[in-house]
Amino acid sequence: MSATRPYVLVLYYSRHGATRTLAEQVAAGIESLGGIDARLRTVPPVSPTCEAVDPEIPESGAVYATLDDLRHCAGLALGSPTRFGNMASPLKYFLDTSSELWLNGALIDKPATAFTSTASLHGGQEATLLSMLIPLLHHGMVYAGVPYSETALLATTSGGTPYGTSHVAGGRNEREVDETERHLAKAQGRRIARLARALHAEAGHA
Repeated sequence: MSATRPYVLVLYYSRHGATRTLAEQVAAGIESLGGIDARLRTVPPVSPTCEAVDPEIPESGAVYATLDDLRHCAGLALGSPTRFGNMASPLKYFLDTSSELWLNGALIDKPATAFTSTASLHGGQEATLLSMLIPLLHHGMVYAGVPYSETALLATTSGGTPYGTSHVAGGRNEREVDETERHLAKAQGRRIARLARALHAEAGHA
Protein backbone atom coordinates (compact mmCIF):
# COMPACT_ATOMS: atom_id res chain seq x y z
CA MET A 1 0.00 0.00 0.00
CA SER A 2 1.30 3.40 -1.02
CA ALA A 3 1.27 6.24 1.51
CA THR A 4 0.07 8.63 -1.19
CA ARG A 5 -2.26 6.47 -3.28
CA PRO A 6 -6.01 6.69 -2.55
CA TYR A 7 -7.63 3.77 -0.75
CA VAL A 8 -11.04 2.26 -0.14
CA LEU A 9 -11.61 1.49 3.52
CA VAL A 10 -13.09 -2.02 3.87
CA LEU A 11 -14.54 -1.77 7.35
CA TYR A 12 -16.25 -4.81 8.84
CA TYR A 13 -17.26 -6.70 11.95
CA SER A 14 -17.24 -10.49 11.87
CA ARG A 15 -18.12 -12.91 14.66
CA HIS A 16 -17.64 -16.29 12.98
CA GLY A 17 -15.63 -15.42 9.86
CA ALA A 18 -18.15 -15.22 7.00
CA THR A 19 -18.29 -11.43 6.89
CA ARG A 20 -14.51 -11.33 7.13
CA THR A 21 -14.29 -13.62 4.08
CA LEU A 22 -16.61 -11.33 2.13
CA ALA A 23 -14.48 -8.34 3.21
CA GLU A 24 -11.36 -10.05 1.91
CA GLN A 25 -13.07 -10.72 -1.43
CA VAL A 26 -14.22 -7.10 -1.69
CA ALA A 27 -10.63 -6.04 -0.94
CA ALA A 28 -9.34 -8.40 -3.63
CA GLY A 29 -11.68 -6.76 -6.13
CA ILE A 30 -10.43 -3.32 -5.13
CA GLU A 31 -6.79 -4.37 -5.42
CA SER A 32 -7.43 -5.77 -8.91
CA LEU A 33 -7.66 -2.19 -10.20
CA GLY A 34 -4.59 -0.04 -10.56
CA GLY A 35 -4.05 3.26 -8.83
CA ILE A 36 -6.05 2.54 -5.68
CA ASP A 37 -5.59 0.34 -2.60
CA ALA A 38 -7.80 -1.54 -0.17
CA ARG A 39 -7.40 -0.90 3.56
CA LEU A 40 -8.94 -3.74 5.63
CA ARG A 41 -10.05 -2.72 9.11
CA THR A 42 -12.32 -4.18 11.77
CA VAL A 43 -13.88 -2.99 15.03
CA PRO A 44 -13.69 -4.46 18.55
CA PRO A 45 -16.69 -6.13 20.20
CA VAL A 46 -18.72 -4.20 22.74
CA SER A 47 -20.24 -5.32 26.03
CA PRO A 48 -23.93 -4.86 26.96
CA THR A 49 -22.86 -2.91 30.06
CA CYS A 50 -19.68 -1.10 29.03
CA GLU A 51 -17.20 -0.79 26.20
CA ALA A 52 -15.24 -4.01 25.81
CA VAL A 53 -11.54 -3.70 26.62
CA ASP A 54 -9.52 -5.52 23.99
CA PRO A 55 -5.84 -5.36 23.03
CA GLU A 56 -5.04 -2.47 20.69
CA ILE A 57 -4.13 -4.99 18.00
CA PRO A 58 -6.32 -8.11 17.49
CA GLU A 59 -4.68 -11.53 17.69
CA SER A 60 -5.65 -12.25 14.07
CA GLY A 61 -7.24 -10.56 11.09
CA ALA A 62 -7.39 -6.86 10.35
CA VAL A 63 -6.36 -4.20 12.84
CA TYR A 64 -8.96 -1.93 14.44
CA ALA A 65 -10.16 1.09 12.50
CA THR A 66 -9.58 4.66 13.57
CA LEU A 67 -11.55 7.74 12.60
CA ASP A 68 -8.56 8.81 10.51
CA ASP A 69 -8.94 5.64 8.42
CA LEU A 70 -12.47 6.80 7.69
CA ARG A 71 -11.60 10.49 7.34
CA HIS A 72 -8.96 9.99 4.65
CA CYS A 73 -10.54 7.19 2.62
CA ALA A 74 -11.52 7.73 -1.02
CA GLY A 75 -14.40 5.26 -0.61
CA LEU A 76 -15.95 2.94 1.96
CA ALA A 77 -17.10 -0.69 1.89
CA LEU A 78 -19.01 -1.55 5.07
CA GLY A 79 -19.61 -5.15 6.17
CA SER A 80 -21.65 -6.60 9.03
CA PRO A 81 -23.49 -9.76 10.02
CA THR A 82 -27.22 -9.39 10.53
CA ARG A 83 -28.56 -8.69 14.01
CA PHE A 84 -32.37 -8.79 13.83
CA GLY A 85 -32.35 -7.08 10.44
CA ASN A 86 -29.84 -4.48 11.54
CA MET A 87 -26.06 -4.07 11.54
CA ALA A 88 -24.12 -5.48 14.49
CA SER A 89 -23.73 -3.13 17.46
CA PRO A 90 -19.87 -2.97 17.33
CA LEU A 91 -20.00 -1.53 13.83
CA LYS A 92 -22.82 0.87 14.70
CA TYR A 93 -20.90 1.93 17.82
CA PHE A 94 -17.93 2.89 15.68
CA LEU A 95 -20.12 4.83 13.25
CA ASP A 96 -21.80 6.55 16.19
CA THR A 97 -18.41 8.03 17.12
CA SER A 98 -18.00 9.68 13.70
CA SER A 99 -19.94 12.87 14.47
CA GLU A 100 -16.86 15.05 14.01
CA LEU A 101 -16.52 13.78 10.45
CA TRP A 102 -20.19 14.62 9.85
CA LEU A 103 -19.71 18.10 11.31
CA ASN A 104 -16.76 18.71 8.99
CA GLY A 105 -18.37 17.10 5.93
CA ALA A 106 -15.34 14.85 5.58
CA LEU A 107 -17.19 12.05 3.76
CA ILE A 108 -19.44 14.10 1.47
CA ASP A 109 -19.45 12.84 -2.15
CA LYS A 110 -17.32 9.79 -1.38
CA PRO A 111 -18.74 6.48 -2.69
CA ALA A 112 -19.83 3.76 -0.30
CA THR A 113 -21.19 0.23 -0.46
CA ALA A 114 -22.17 -2.52 2.00
CA PHE A 115 -22.23 -6.31 2.38
CA THR A 116 -23.63 -8.74 4.95
CA SER A 117 -24.00 -12.33 6.15
CA THR A 118 -26.99 -14.01 7.79
CA ALA A 119 -27.68 -17.38 9.40
CA SER A 120 -30.81 -18.00 7.34
CA LEU A 121 -31.97 -17.13 3.83
CA HIS A 122 -34.72 -14.82 5.09
CA GLY A 123 -32.77 -13.58 8.10
CA GLY A 124 -32.83 -9.90 7.21
CA GLN A 125 -30.10 -9.51 4.58
CA GLU A 126 -31.73 -6.65 2.71
CA ALA A 127 -32.97 -4.92 5.88
CA THR A 128 -29.43 -5.03 7.26
CA LEU A 129 -27.95 -3.54 4.10
CA LEU A 130 -30.56 -0.78 4.14
CA SER A 131 -29.83 -0.06 7.81
CA MET A 132 -26.15 0.32 6.95
CA LEU A 133 -27.06 2.73 4.17
CA ILE A 134 -28.74 5.22 6.55
CA PRO A 135 -25.63 6.61 8.34
CA LEU A 136 -23.76 6.73 5.03
CA LEU A 137 -26.44 8.98 3.55
CA HIS A 138 -26.31 11.18 6.64
CA HIS A 139 -22.60 11.61 5.96
CA GLY A 140 -23.39 12.70 2.40
CA MET A 141 -21.82 9.63 0.81
CA VAL A 142 -22.88 8.31 -2.61
CA TYR A 143 -24.20 4.74 -2.31
CA ALA A 144 -23.36 2.12 -4.92
CA GLY A 145 -24.88 -1.36 -4.80
CA VAL A 146 -24.42 -4.31 -7.15
CA PRO A 147 -26.03 -3.69 -10.58
CA TYR A 148 -27.81 -6.42 -12.52
CA SER A 149 -25.11 -6.24 -15.16
CA GLU A 150 -23.52 -8.69 -12.71
CA THR A 151 -25.52 -11.65 -14.00
CA ALA A 152 -24.53 -13.74 -10.98
CA LEU A 153 -27.28 -11.84 -9.15
CA LEU A 154 -29.77 -13.82 -11.25
CA ALA A 155 -28.03 -17.14 -10.64
CA THR A 156 -27.29 -17.06 -6.92
CA THR A 157 -29.44 -19.26 -4.68
CA SER A 158 -28.05 -18.11 -1.35
CA GLY A 159 -26.83 -14.52 -1.37
CA GLY A 160 -26.65 -11.50 -3.61
CA THR A 161 -29.09 -8.55 -3.70
CA PRO A 162 -28.68 -5.32 -5.67
CA TYR A 163 -28.15 -3.52 -2.35
CA GLY A 164 -24.88 -5.36 -1.75
CA THR A 165 -23.35 -8.81 -1.63
CA SER A 166 -24.80 -11.17 0.97
CA HIS A 167 -24.14 -14.68 2.25
CA VAL A 168 -26.15 -17.33 4.08
CA ALA A 169 -23.86 -18.94 6.67
CA GLY A 170 -26.33 -21.48 8.11
CA GLY A 171 -27.57 -21.86 11.65
CA ARG A 172 -24.25 -23.30 12.79
CA ASN A 173 -22.09 -21.27 10.41
CA GLU A 174 -21.42 -24.46 8.52
CA ARG A 175 -21.79 -23.00 5.04
CA GLU A 176 -18.75 -21.37 3.49
CA VAL A 177 -18.89 -18.41 1.13
CA ASP A 178 -19.51 -19.98 -2.29
CA GLU A 179 -18.00 -19.07 -5.65
CA THR A 180 -20.99 -16.99 -6.76
CA GLU A 181 -20.87 -14.93 -3.57
CA ARG A 182 -17.11 -14.51 -3.94
CA HIS A 183 -17.59 -13.35 -7.51
CA LEU A 184 -20.22 -10.79 -6.47
CA ALA A 185 -18.05 -9.50 -3.61
CA LYS A 186 -15.08 -9.04 -5.93
CA ALA A 187 -17.27 -7.31 -8.50
CA GLN A 188 -18.59 -5.04 -5.75
CA GLY A 189 -15.00 -4.23 -4.78
CA ARG A 190 -14.07 -3.41 -8.37
CA ARG A 191 -17.08 -1.12 -8.72
CA ILE A 192 -16.44 0.84 -5.52
CA ALA A 193 -12.75 1.12 -6.43
CA ARG A 194 -13.55 2.43 -9.90
CA LEU A 195 -15.96 5.03 -8.50
CA ALA A 196 -13.61 6.03 -5.68
CA ARG A 197 -10.69 6.45 -8.05
CA ALA A 198 -12.73 8.62 -10.45
CA LEU A 199 -14.31 10.81 -7.75
CA HIS A 200 -10.99 11.19 -5.96
CA ALA A 201 -9.39 12.46 -9.17
CA GLU A 202 -12.34 14.76 -9.88
CA ALA A 203 -11.98 16.29 -6.42
CA GLY A 204 -8.48 17.38 -7.39
CA HIS A 205 -6.45 14.75 -5.55
CA ALA A 206 -4.91 13.13 -8.62
